[in-house]
Amino acid sequence: MTAPGIHAILYAFFDAEERLDRAAMRRQVEACLEAGVAGIAALGLATEVAKLGVDERRAVMDWVAEDVAGRVPMGFTIFGPSVAEQVAMVRAAEAAGAAWLILQPPAAGSHGAGEYLEFFSRVMDATALPVAIQNAPQYLGRGLSAEDVARLMRRHANMTLIKAEGTAVEIERLIAVTDGKLRVFNGRGGLEMIDSLRAGCDGFLLAPDAVDHAVAIHRLYRAGDEAAAAEAYARAAPSIVFVMQSIETLICYGKRLFAARAGLAVHDRAPALRPTEFGLDLVARHAAALGPFGRRADGRKY
Repeated sequence: MTAPGIHAILYAFFDAEERLDRAAMRRQVEACLEAGVAGIAALGLATEVAKLGVDERRAVMDWVAEDVAGRVPMGFTIFGPSVAEQVAMVRAAEAAGAAWLILQPPAAGSHGAGEYLEFFSRVMDATALPVAIQNAPQYLGRGLSAEDVARLMRRHANMTLIKAEGTAVEIERLIAVTDGKLRVFNGRGGLEMIDSLRAGCDGFLLAPDAVDHAVAIHRLYRAGDEAAAAEAYARAAPSIVFVMQSIETLICYGKRLFAARAGLAVHDRAPALRPTEFGLDLVARHAAALGPFGRRADGRKY
C-alpha cells in the first residue's frame, strides 16, 4: 500500500530536439524528494504520456526507479488503447518496482460505464499490486460515477485506491458511496485542498510546480493547525488557479513554473500549447511569489 500524503506526478522534460531529457528528469525527482513528498509517480497527464512511445514510457519507469532508489513508494499510470498494451505496461511497472498502479481509461472511442468496468477488471486481474483508476472525466472525456467505482472496488480486492479529479463535494460523495474503503488521492493541482482534506482525502497526487507548498500545507493540517494550513494554502492558491485552467495550460505554464523555481529549461514536444509573453510574465510573477523550489518567498525553507 502506498503512503498517504502528497505524491508528485512528474512532468516530461524534453531537450531542444524534443527527446526526453534524462538530466532534467533526475533533477525533478531529486527536487520532489527534497521537498518531502510521500511518493513519486509518473506517466500521467502531466507527463504527457500520450506523446510518449512504449519504449519511452519504459525508460521513464526505469529512470524513476533508479533516481528514487527505494526512498519512497513509486506509482505509474498505465496508459494504452487495449487490454494487451496496458497489461504489458503493468509488467514493465512491476519489473521497475512500482508500489501501485493507476489505470487510465483507453482513449479509443466513447463507451458506457459497463465497457470501462470490464476493461479495468481485465487489467486488474493481471496484477497483485494495489491498483487505482484515474477518474477524470473533465480531462479524459470518460469516467465512472461514484456508484460505478464502488462496483469495481467490490470486484477487486487489489483496487484499494482511487486517483480522483473532483471537487470537495464530489470527493465526500465518493468516500460515502465506497464506505471509506478506498484510499482517495485528489488531483486538480491542489484546488480546494483544505476542503478536500476535510472531505476525507488521504492525500494528493500533484505536478511539482507547487508540490513543496502542498507538502507544508498537508503537514500543518495533519498536525491539527488548520488555520495555519489555510493561510499557507491561500498563499499558493493563485498559482494553482493560474496553471489549472486546463491540462494544456498545466503542461505549458505549470511546467515552466516548476522549471523557473527549480532552475531548469523547458522545451516543448509538438503538438503543444506555446507560451505567450504575457503568460511567461505571469510565470515569473508566480515563481517569485512561491519562491525558489523548497523555500518560501521569504527565503525560509519548508
